[in-house]
Amino acid sequence: MTLRKELGPMMRLAAPLALTELGWMVMGVVDTIMAGRLNATAVGAGSLGNMLFYPVAICGTGFLLGMDTLVSQAFGANHPRDCRRSLVNGVWLSLGITPLLIAVILGLIPAVRAAGTNPKVFAQFAPYVTALACSVPPLLCGYALSRYLQAQGVVRPILFAMISSNVLNALGDWALMFGHWGAPRMGLEGSAWSTTIARAYITLVLAAAVLWRERKSGNLLFRVSWMPDLERIRRLVALGIPAAAQILFEGSVFGLVTVWAARLDEASLAAHSIAVQVIATTFMVPLGISSAAAVRVGQAVGRNDPRGARIAGWAALLLSTIFMGSAALAMSIAPRFIVRLFIADPAVIASGAILLRIAALFELFDGFQIVATGALRGLGDTRQPMIAHLLGYWAVGVPVAYVLCFPLHWGATGIWVGLTAALILIGTALVTVWWRRIARHVE
Repeated sequence: MTLRKELGPMMRLAAPLALTELGWMVMGVVDTIMAGRLNATAVGAGSLGNMLFYPVAICGTGFLLGMDTLVSQAFGANHPRDCRRSLVNGVWLSLGITPLLIAVILGLIPAVRAAGTNPKVFAQFAPYVTALACSVPPLLCGYALSRYLQAQGVVRPILFAMISSNVLNALGDWALMFGHWGAPRMGLEGSAWSTTIARAYITLVLAAAVLWRERKSGNLLFRVSWMPDLERIRRLVALGIPAAAQILFEGSVFGLVTVWAARLDEASLAAHSIAVQVIATTFMVPLGISSAAAVRVGQAVGRNDPRGARIAGWAALLLSTIFMGSAALAMSIAPRFIVRLFIADPAVIASGAILLRIAALFELFDGFQIVATGALRGLGDTRQPMIAHLLGYWAVGVPVAYVLCFPLHWGATGIWVGLTAALILIGTALVTVWWRRIARHVE
């Protein structure tokens, strides 16, 4: 009965967070569709820019995942001042790493040119990435505000900000890319400025939500020190570095195998890209559940309720199992129908159907690994997930994928068998780590 009672609060927290994650994907899809109305060069330049920008930016947001642990545990322990100190220093940390991230992103522009990029593509790529780099400060500050709110179980403002920012981004694309409503016609660069404006809007909405809630506390946020607390920042960094490294390990693997797929025939590359899009979409739901698990487990730890922490973690894993099991079933039963939603080419459909059937084998384990990662983060453990992803992907998945793809000539199928082996190992390992850690915690 206790597990059943936990499912309701977990779903109420996880559903808006999953929708928020899907909202980030929708924004990217809209940008791509708008770029397609310009020309194929714009689509290519935008895709190249995003492939370089997002791994760096998302790695930066990983530094802020420690807020899940510190804020949720402080909230569970009823220490409101401590929650706010984590928010203040999370913002300071965001501002501190922003120049480094921007320098890395801008430094990639001449590297791309030196790599012999098509001049027409580079002509649109460079201003696009330069403008997109300006979105880093609001992206990180908004991320800190969202982690602060959700760690206290406040998710409606986050979902509202994401939905309304998607509308704003679409309108901005229409105006700035094509010169409508008196705006300058900026082409692909306009898409980046629209994204920057949308991210600044999200930050303002979330800041307003925080200030609105502060009225109930007597504006406690303004009665804590706003000076950087080096010890608190150190704790955030100590939790955040492994989380950021984990994101880097995983993101770089998918970037690498996409480069490998590009060495194959056009149908294999297209099938691989569609399969990645499908699993990335399904992944957003357990990603939202993972964030909810970090919050619910962390709050239970903060109120010294180890049994509640255990139940919260297993409830999150159960929800992920239900959803990812359903997704795996759909991929197994109707893979051709799913691929046909993207393309009508028979060769791509045939190849994509095989890849989706392989992906169905790891869907459950993909959900396990990300939800267990969130539950462990609630306990304050970000190191074990990092190690599991490093070993699972780079010691097993990448070598297996390469050998099967090229020396054994399995092509894209070999790549996906390697990914499957990695995710099964990672998912199994992290659920085992969670089981052992929470058992010790309860004892």
